[in-house]
Amino acid sequence: QVQLVESGGGLVQAGDSLRLSCAASGRTFSSDAMGWFRQAPGKEREFVAAIKSGTFTYYADSVKGRFTISRDNVKNTVYLQMNSLKPEDTAVYYCAADIGSTLGIASARRYRYWGQGTQVTVSS
Repeated sequence: QVQLVESGGGLVQAGDSLRLSCAASGRTFSSDAMGWFRQAPGKEREFVAAIKSGTFTYYADSVKGRFTISRDNVKNTVYLQMNSLKPEDTAVYYCAADIGSTLGIASARRYRYWGQGTQVTVSS
């Protein structure tokens, strides 16, 4: 059974940093893309960042230059380092993993497996 478990969320002030982790079990995703999405109250889930096998990374414009996605294939874990956090970054952050889909990297429909989400709250 495949599981993705996020951790690292919390309540921080604007300008602070957080690092989210997503540990996968039940399957190795080293050859697949893994991504982060977020959903704020009353809004649709939106793409944040993704990483393909190797070091190909992709970011939403809203987080480019502030967030960094990385992966440790030995630990089967993907990370999201979030710096210079803003109140508008407040959301539930979800980790996702695909299994070779050809859909766009920022499309939620690409990803087959999802974590349960971790809350990030940034106060002003």
